[in-house]
Amino acid sequence: MVKHHPPIEFLTEYASGALPIAQAACVSAHLSYCHRCHQQVDALEGLGGVMLERLAPEVVSESVLETVLARLDEPAPLHYGKSVDDGGLPSLLRRIINGDYSQLTWKRLTSSLSISYLKSGDTDYEFALYRIASGGAIPHHDHRGSEMTLVLHGGFSDERGEYHPGDFVYRTADEEHAPRAIPGEDCVCLAVLDAPLRFTRWRHRWINPFLQLRAG
Repeated sequence: MVKHHPPIEFLTEYASGALPIAQAACVSAHLSYCHRCHQQVDALEGLGGVMLERLAPEVVSESVLETVLARLDEPAPLHYGKSVDDGGLPSLLRRIINGDYSQLTWKRLTSSLSISYLKSGDTDYEFALYRIASGGAIPHHDHRGSEMTLVLHGGFSDERGEYHPGDFVYRTADEEHAPRAIPGEDCVCLAVLDAPLRFTRWRHRWINPFLQLRAG
């Protein structure tokens, strides 16, 4: 059962189409697990439609009309899936990685942490999968910016709680934590960052100069 959810402001921005692409993909993947947030987004989209209907109509140029009509023939954009597929992944994320995350290229950062960088089309955010070995931990770190995390497989705990598949975690700059994978299986998470992590303990600070945001 999903216990941790995006703040309502993220759901509102998602419903209105205002959330950046990479963050929207993370929220979308959460909706595949969470019926409650799914219903909230449906309600927000309905409210937005009602408000739009109440706006006074405005005259637009023929060029704008032609542009809108042309877009009707374009493929539908990625939107949140109704459920998690048989492979244990949200359908949207499976489309992004084009298969099973076990087949991706992983870069080992520490003895317990490996990262696979993905492409979301958003040049302002890093979009990646983090894999923490069973029982292992990401060293204490804070964030030079924001970080969205969605648990996909296994689970982890930190100073604030325990998280399982479908759980959504949001951290802002200077919030320090040290996620540890729950023993028994590796933990795989989707992470969306707008700035690199920053390790805070002396043992791992030497890594910081090599950490760069891999957006795109």
